Amino acid sequence: MSPITLVAMSTDLSSLSGRTALVTGASRGIGLATAAELLARGANVVITARKPEPLEAAAEQLRALGHKGQVSAVAGNAGDDAARAEAVARAVTEFGSLDILINNTGINPVFGALMDADLNAVSKIFDVNVVAALGYVQEAYRAWMAEHGGAVVNVASVAGIRSSGVISAYGASKAALIRLTEELAWQLGPKIRVNAVAPGVVKTKFADALYSADEERAASGYPLKRLGEPEDVARLIAFLVSDEAAWITGDVVRVDGGLLATGSL
Repeated sequence: MSPITLVAMSTDLSSLSGRTALVTGASRGIGLATAAELLARGANVVITARKPEPLEAAAEQLRALGHKGQVSAVAGNAGDDAARAEAVARAVTEFGSLDILINNTGINPVFGALMDADLNAVSKIFDVNVVAALGYVQEAYRAWMAEHGGAVVNVASVAGIRSSGVISAYGASKAALIRLTEELAWQLGPKIRVNAVAPGVVKTKFADALYSADEERAASGYPLKRLGEPEDVARLIAFLVSDEAAWITGDVVRVDGGLLATGSL
């Protein structure tokens, strides 16, 4: 057996200084927390979301943090080809690169049994949660990553790993996003790493219906006995796009307070 060669490790592997990130669905919740975390690690960040006013308010919040990285906001619908192209182009023209893509945009207008589901609404879920994510990867690939490399993180869900019976159409879309992540990692390596995170219930406006009536009861099934905070997910995402995760691709990492370890959802 060959001897192990020890290499001195940098103490600043998680620094993202000099890199540019695009975070979708970033006007609040996990997206906003992720943008803040990437800024704290030195990245320039382009944030995008559908509504201009909340997005600009989010940008001002991020700028007020006083980090070295700069912030740019580009309003647009994730399902619109031109909006995706504009957000990606802004990153490259304003900051000179697009090294990191966080596909966080997601919708869930359908609850309950699939036999009662409006198929137009189900189609919309897949369009936004899956097809638009692929669209962003395609744009990032063409504009920068094909030549220079990069890292992509798709925000999936534990509902994409195990059936819930309640948010089943949403879960099916997140299962598709996980599968898409694996395919992209295989096709885009070695220069581009693609991973997914699968949160449990995180205390955001998006998930409000799942916990607000009785948060203690909602958290009781989690081994850690609390629901997630946006920052819990943001820190994992920042790790996955950093050099510390240089040999991780095609993976889906749960950040769920141990929920799936219990065997239920």
